[in-house]
Amino acid sequence: MSTIVLLLITGLGLGALYFLVASGLSLIYGLMGVLNFAHGSFLTLGAFAGWEVARRVGATTWSGFLLALLVGAVAGAAIAALTELLLIRPLYNRHIEQVLVTVGLGLATVALFEGVWGTNAIFISGPSWLASTTTVLGARIPNDRFLVVAVAVAVLAALVLFLRHTRYGLVIRAGVENRAMVTALGIDVRRSFTLVFSIGGAAAGLGGVLASQYFDYVSAHLGATLLIFAFIVTVIGGLGSLGGAAVAAVLVAVPQQLANYYLQGVGDLIAVLALAVVLLVRPSGLMGAKA
Repeated sequence: MSTIVLLLITGLGLGALYFLVASGLSLIYGLMGVLNFAHGSFLTLGAFAGWEVARRVGATTWSGFLLALLVGAVAGAAIAALTELLLIRPLYNRHIEQVLVTVGLGLATVALFEGVWGTNAIFISGPSWLASTTTVLGARIPNDRFLVVAVAVAVLAALVLFLRHTRYGLVIRAGVENRAMVTALGIDVRRSFTLVFSIGGAAAGLGGVLASQYFDYVSAHLGATLLIFAFIVTVIGGLGSLGGAAVAAVLVAVPQQLANYYLQGVGDLIAVLALAVVLLVRPSGLMGAKA
């Protein structure tokens, strides 16, 4: 029983990481129609930036960790905004070029990160509470899993509130529906789209810092690894659906954890098979709008 509880809760923690990355992918595609294959680079940069700050302030202190979260989110938002301004904005409605540019950026940034921080994983530490465990129904659960889940829930709630109850959220949704009309009213839709990219990048950067705590290391390939499963989650949940991404993250991560434990490491195959089934049965995803 304790093993099942451990796998379920750690699966939720892994799903929370998937959601933090997938939320940005889903938000950017749903509101702007851009498939951003460089999104994992935002996560990796956030993780490295957070680590650099934490090790100088004090990696094992709460002040260092919280500052790392803030810096990681800011770094992710900044690189995402620059990506939209310099690379994506000239290519709206040119989807093939967008894919090629973002794929190229993703590959180039991995090489850049390896040049700056090396090719080997850097093992890190955090506040002692995160490394400790809490007993739940006989299972000793690492505390960092609870933190990741709490942050993911907070990000989901904040994104929904932003889109539904703020002026910029209304402008963004209106711009997606009828960009020409919103522009005719004197509203700069391009600025709102840059904000969307920044928000997605901030979520990825935040996820990068939390992922480095979850896996106890940071490396140039951290974002690329999580990006694969984030895309699976985004497609299964439905492109553009934040709620769908949240549900799909759990449906992918929990079976993945169970399969890795009971079936000797075939969890990744389970995730791919789940994607194939959804594409065959419901191509629009669990909560995506039907074409």
